[in-house]
Amino acid sequence: MTDVRVAGVGLTRFGDHPERTGRDLFGEAALRAFEDAAVDRADVEELNYGNFMGALAEHQGHQAPLMAEAAGVRCPATRYESACASAGVAVREAVRTVAAGDADVVLAGGMERMTNLPTDEVTEGLAIAADDLFEVRAGVTFPGAYALLANAYFDAYGGSREDLAHVASKNHANAVPNEYAQYRKEVSVDEAMDAPPVAEPLHLYDACPITDGASALVLVSEEYAADHDLDASVAVTGTGQGTDRMALGDREHLARTPAADDAAEAAYADAGIDADAVDVAEVHDCFTIAEVLALESLGLFEAGEGIAAAREGVTTADGDLPVNLSGGLKAKGHPVGATGGSQIAELTRLLRGDHPNSEHVPDAEVGVAHNAGGTVASAVVHVLEVAE
Repeated sequence: MTDVRVAGVGLTRFGDHPERTGRDLFGEAALRAFEDAAVDRADVEELNYGNFMGALAEHQGHQAPLMAEAAGVRCPATRYESACASAGVAVREAVRTVAAGDADVVLAGGMERMTNLPTDEVTEGLAIAADDLFEVRAGVTFPGAYALLANAYFDAYGGSREDLAHVASKNHANAVPNEYAQYRKEVSVDEAMDAPPVAEPLHLYDACPITDGASALVLVSEEYAADHDLDASVAVTGTGQGTDRMALGDREHLARTPAADDAAEAAYADAGIDADAVDVAEVHDCFTIAEVLALESLGLFEAGEGIAAAREGVTTADGDLPVNLSGGLKAKGHPVGATGGSQIAELTRLLRGDHPNSEHVPDAEVGVAHNAGGTVASAVVHVLEVAE
């Protein structure tokens, strides 16, 4: 087994790009990743690409060959789909490929384009990540589903809308200096509290936006990095994946996310660390309650304690454990097929010290990324560390 290094990362600005095509967005992210990595495109041996709803949004299936062309690489290319965890799964398989010695250089990431569709069509498209037979046909949407999770959490452990408003306010503040973020504006706790309801107890600022964007990572073996004198100071040392029942009605727990529990346990074991070693985290906050659930599944807080983390300042930029310094899905944006790659790109920049929020974690050596699909029926966790 070889260490897997992040040689380069590339992102588009997340936001509204209705005039641009998906291949254009991914091509931009890949270009930035290659420039950051100083790796020759001809050395890429595989492309792992995440996308969820391109067949609906762009009437385009079979996207992997298109994205290989857009990225300027000629190699085996595969599209991965796991709802909002699509890029996370693509990156995980790239990590496993390099670690096993089957390739020295893999390009991984993802893309989603949604703002070219009306909001109702986006909502309908995203809903296919739920159980069609037992949820979608009954009218369940993801705001409603996460509202059920929030209410279940409040019933089990306590908490309030104000606790969630602190999560929203924190992540908006983190997004302000991030040049790639969709919403670079602060939102106060009072503004979040006064926003109109979407599905109680979730209101407007509890939900992530509809977003276009792309992410790309150049992953290389430790040997390749050494042979080519690359500045690849961050390694992916652990990866894990978990699965839960699809429909909420079939689950034993609504106030817990067992898929993420399993993914975190596997990733920590793979890295040879435990949760106490984590200095900074990027988690899947598609809704504010999702951040709370992620923190507890990652073992960063005990069950029932994650709800107060933002309000008490623990997970703020100046807290003991900063979470979502990128702005998270909440404010940076959530192009669903790109998010898992974006989280690792942001963590890499934070650990290298070239992120606009790196000043808040100057001594950070271990980061964890948590990417979830649907109502966390799928979850992927990665551990990143500053290489010795």
